[in-house]
Amino acid sequence: MPQLLSDLGDAARLFEMRPAAEAIAVEALALPADERAALVLRLAESLDEEHDAEAEDAWAAEVAARIETVRSGTAETITASEALAQARARLSSRRG
Repeated sequence: MPQLLSDLGDAARLFEMRPAAEAIAVEALALPADERAALVLRLAESLDEEHDAEAEDAWAAEVAARIETVRSGTAETITASEALAQARARLSSRRG
């Protein structure tokens, strides 16, 4: 058991995996970062108890509309460096 979980004592039992799951985890950890990220998302989605088809459809429509505004040239865009500068400024102002 990883050190962090063993330090938790009885609470760690909630996170213990069967040997088969542990073997899968070991293999998964050997994957490249992008594949591990995709796997995490897929596993997290499988935990979603309530599938909200309406929300999914709404997001798909929103994405399609945004793509169309970019393709048609009507979207207001900024460069990646501008977006990063704005994000840094917002984070900096939150930190005080």
